[in-house]
Amino acid sequence: MKTIILLAGTAAVLVLAAPAISRNQGSSTAATGSEATVYGPWGFDVAGMDRTVKPGDDWFRFVNGTWVKNTQIPADRSSYGSFAVLRDLSDQRLRSLISNYSTADTRNTDRMKAAILYTGFMDTAAAEKLDAQPLMQRLAAVQASVTKEDIARQMGRSIGGFGASFFGPGVNDDAKKPDTYSLYLRQSGLGLGDRDFYLDAKYAPQVARYRQYIAQMLTMASWPDPQESAANIVAMETKIAQAHWTRAQSRDRDKTYNLMTLPGLKAQSPGFPWDAFLQSAGIGKAERAIVAQSTAFPGIARVFADSDLATLKAWEAFRITDDIAPLLSKRFVDAQFDFRSKFLNGQPEQRERWKRGVAFAENAVGEGIGRDYVQRYFPPESKAKMDLLVDNLRIALAGRIRNLAWMSAATKTQALEKLAGFNVKIGYPDKWRDYSALEIKPGDVVGNAERAQRFEWNYRRNRMGNPVDKAEWGMTPQTVNAYYNSVKNEIVFPAAILQPPFFDPKADDAVNYGGIGGVIGHEISHGFDDQGRKSDGHGVLRDWWTTDDAAKFEVQAVKLGAQYEAYSFDGLPGVHINGRASMGENIGDLGGVLIALDAYHASLKNRAAPMIDGFTGDQRFFLGWGQVWRTLFRNEALRQQLVSDPHSPGQIRAINPLRNVDAWYAAWKITPGQAQYVAPANRVRIW
Repeated sequence: MKTIILLAGTAAVLVLAAPAISRNQGSSTAATGSEATVYGPWGFDVAGMDRTVKPGDDWFRFVNGTWVKNTQIPADRSSYGSFAVLRDLSDQRLRSLISNYSTADTRNTDRMKAAILYTGFMDTAAAEKLDAQPLMQRLAAVQASVTKEDIARQMGRSIGGFGASFFGPGVNDDAKKPDTYSLYLRQSGLGLGDRDFYLDAKYAPQVARYRQYIAQMLTMASWPDPQESAANIVAMETKIAQAHWTRAQSRDRDKTYNLMTLPGLKAQSPGFPWDAFLQSAGIGKAERAIVAQSTAFPGIARVFADSDLATLKAWEAFRITDDIAPLLSKRFVDAQFDFRSKFLNGQPEQRERWKRGVAFAENAVGEGIGRDYVQRYFPPESKAKMDLLVDNLRIALAGRIRNLAWMSAATKTQALEKLAGFNVKIGYPDKWRDYSALEIKPGDVVGNAERAQRFEWNYRRNRMGNPVDKAEWGMTPQTVNAYYNSVKNEIVFPAAILQPPFFDPKADDAVNYGGIGGVIGHEISHGFDDQGRKSDGHGVLRDWWTTDDAAKFEVQAVKLGAQYEAYSFDGLPGVHINGRASMGENIGDLGGVLIALDAYHASLKNRAAPMIDGFTGDQRFFLGWGQVWRTLFRNEALRQQLVSDPHSPGQIRAINPLRNVDAWYAAWKITPGQAQYVAPANRVRIW
């Protein structure tokens, strides 16, 4: 599939030209889990620091220690930090918008549909009255299945509805023909998400609790023999996990581009009813597909062939029940929350229903609501200032590429061409999604969710073989995140992340460069990380590096990965960062800091940076970087992040890139013997 690299993980966690001090007339604030954070007159929360700690001993605590001490993770969250603060703000704004929409507004059908979706979800009395009825209607076809071909058809239909499949299709920009949409197929089938949960003995408690949850959901779905079925499902998924590629293998863009004809795929992976699956998914006319984990497919197909029909039916019934549970009565909602949020992620309480209602409407008509969000909350001047910021960061990276000692002239030439071709999208799309074909019915919450999923899948599958829409966005404006798309060679910054602490046009330049500047640099660097670098300036997946340059790059990448893998986490013995799986994000952070720092220095135009509150310009830059990665985790959520997410935890992102930046040592007088000191010879030198 197309490579989209995000700043943050699961839910979410990246110039001003004049060097003069920019002071707020007031102070920027944002609500936290305890009280409002006051970012201060120059954009940094000085009160959140812990100055009893030396910067070189524990940088995260030095920058954020008092904030950590005074902040509690809200009961409805498993982690908390800068991204969550802005996500809460975005939710409140969306609620304000949607609450004022009318379910009878035929002049603006996007607003009408959002209103129907939201009010329908909020009608708990209707959900209780219906109870399991919407579920039973959708399990009937599974119960009626008499052959494995029938189950394969159910899997195909789940792509645009409820349920799951052993294989996941998608239609995306072709990595080797970036102007065309192609069919992709990837491994799937694991209810716990990642193979490590099934194959690593230290996660046995998670697997045992998962088996209990399967039995619980099948019991609630009135499925026969729920306990035995649950045991069989876990055994089957364990076999699927044994066939799956690891996360590190699955992010290798060379190995995951395997163009196969459909007859070739069927011959390579026999035992799975491919025709029934592809036809029911609506992609039966495809002649070829790009297969991601190609060597895993035969093993997964073999698991399907070797599994008995009863287990396959129970598996699909469970996955449909698990998928639809948040839309049903309280007993279903609570059961899923207790396992997926409370047990797996440590979240004590369910999020308020209005927040879930906002998410429900947003998932269906996100850009329809986003258009109003932008008009109310994203002033045009913010977009203009971000355009300037990106230009400054791009200039800074070009300078670094030209001055690299380890990169050859031939590779530099193509790297600079790629950088010059970067497309930048700021705030919101130039054209908005058309939701006119999406049917939303009052009083039919489950049906509306199903139709919204089918609408989205039809939108994507019908593009197969057509020209790529270069203007399309992969996120809504109200999303607190950012991404780089290697196939389009573009960086994208939604409006919702362009706020304090990431970006404040009234803040000190150094803090803005350390905050949003570092994030911009992070996204730009993704074009040149261990995987993004494999696409050229036109988005084509090809090897444009010299062999010697690629080898030198890899040596430094491995060295960086070893740094991250060395961290341990209290309460999680034996659980570490996967340096190879998180490689792209870690390289992005290191490059982001270096590029943003260069851009900040250039903005000073050879003038000395002013002192503010006793801090130099470089010190304020690094404080700005450390502030945006404020993060608190519950142990369960941290475990999930380390096992399943390509991003390192925020407290590590705040410090590890800086350990390789000479200017950080100079700014804070970090010396040998301090805990986070790295000798110059051992610092990673990529950009």
